[in-house]
Amino acid sequence: MPPKNTQRIGKLTPLPDVFHKIDALAAAVKPRERAFGDALGFVLAADVKLSAAHPAKTIALIDGFAVRAEEIADAGPYAPVAVKAKWIEAGAAVPEGADAVLPPDAMNENSEATAPVGAGENVWPAGANGRAGDVLGRTGERLRSTDIAALSALGVQKVSIRMPQILLVQAKGKAGDPALPLLARMIEASGGKTENMKSLEDALANTGADAVVIVGGSGAGENDASVTTLAKKGRVEIHGVGLQPGETAALGIVERRPVLVVPGRLDAALSVFSVLGLRLVAKLAGRNHYISQMPVQLTRKVASQVGISEFVPLERIGKNEVALLSSGTIALSALARTDGWLLVPAEGEGYPAGTTVEMRLFP
Repeated sequence: MPPKNTQRIGKLTPLPDVFHKIDALAAAVKPRERAFGDALGFVLAADVKLSAAHPAKTIALIDGFAVRAEEIADAGPYAPVAVKAKWIEAGAAVPEGADAVLPPDAMNENSEATAPVGAGENVWPAGANGRAGDVLGRTGERLRSTDIAALSALGVQKVSIRMPQILLVQAKGKAGDPALPLLARMIEASGGKTENMKSLEDALANTGADAVVIVGGSGAGENDASVTTLAKKGRVEIHGVGLQPGETAALGIVERRPVLVVPGRLDAALSVFSVLGLRLVAKLAGRNHYISQMPVQLTRKVASQVGISEFVPLERIGKNEVALLSSGTIALSALARTDGWLLVPAEGEGYPAGTTVEMRLFP
């Protein structure tokens, strides 16, 4: 007999219904204006536009001599051409009348050009980096290191971002459980900011957060109480999800803050968070596209139970080929080798070998 007063799952909610509920509970958080030092990894809340053409004037791409190309068109080592040229360094504005930069070794000690240079050679025209009004970053895009570097070089000082604050709490289990830091890294790689809480009660009572993710305590064990605690503090919308592994996941709300409860077992935690958690973070961050995919070909059949969606880890074994690592309960050795995952829909029985599918990548 199971212990009394345990959490019970009445039914498994199909994934499309869970997605709909996440979309209803989670709204994009308020934008914040931030300097670049605080914006890396977060999601743009407004388009970033170039205020003026860049560069404002034609600049030199190399150190050398600013010249007018047509004046030294016939120059050569045995027929040097005397020319009035000004030394210029890379990045400096090209003087009026010049349209090219002659390399240093193409000018002799008598100020004679010993090689020709074409008009526009070794220079970067005004506006080549962008024109006024050009969109540099679009709303819903996550800022990468390359974005920060380019925007900074273009003179952009601040951006408007969304920075959802997400609390993480371990409901039960041993200290150092690997699921908690894994989810923290996934959240931060998806545009959220995390904070670890010491207790479930403190996490649910914290009004400064935008969402709470609880790891563990979602099952029917004697010490499982995450869902019943959520029900006392707020409202449980879903307990039991049509996803394998991860059937005991739950979703609810406390004072307008979405709460996602993921199973404590590592494979189920990864499955639920990849399928549901990343969607929740994306909604809070106002992100447009939050999962990267790539077409791959299955080298062996993927069989799946009709009526429940399945999270299947895949391993790349060739340029565009993947092998199924596991199904159902996923061995830790398989998780260590996975390069991505496949979501088999509930209405399907899987895929035959040779099928081209979209492998989803972890953030």
